[in-house]
Amino acid sequence: MAIRDVKLGENVRIIDENMINLYECEIGDGSLVGPFVEITEGVKIGKRCKVESHTFICGGVVIEDDVFLGHGVTFTNDLYPKVDRRVEYIGTLVKRGCGIGSNATIVCGITLGEYSVIGAGAVVSRDVPDYAIVAGNPAKILKQFSSKEEMQKYMTSRQSLAK
Repeated sequence: MAIRDVKLGENVRIIDENMINLYECEIGDGSLVGPFVEITEGVKIGKRCKVESHTFICGGVVIEDDVFLGHGVTFTNDLYPKVDRRVEYIGTLVKRGCGIGSNATIVCGITLGEYSVIGAGAVVSRDVPDYAIVAGNPAKILKQFSSKEEMQKYMTSRQSLAK
């Protein structure tokens, strides 16, 4: 595994440097990177983010502060992958506080809104608004909230039902 030309913020925690590939990317203060993660050239990850194991973040992705990426999250950066053409990477923005469930696939060229929640296994190919919960393939909005507080209240009430 390799770490090459990476700009690491203060107190970044990498679980095992022998089990990751990081190339020409930036990782903000207080973030965590799990094992078997690959983060490629040009990726910017904000402060206090958590990137769980087996996640792939390709060039063109910008992740703001306080974002959670579950196990096996995959980002794409090319809508029409072909070996016989020059690739023009298409950017993706993950806004502050977004949470992405395990094994979700994020198709390039979209924005995931502030504090949005992406369900496990979702395939997200369209923009997700702020304070929305989406799931499925293709991902669809299951719930939409008007504020972070309203969304947190809903999620807290649902978690108490799961006990």
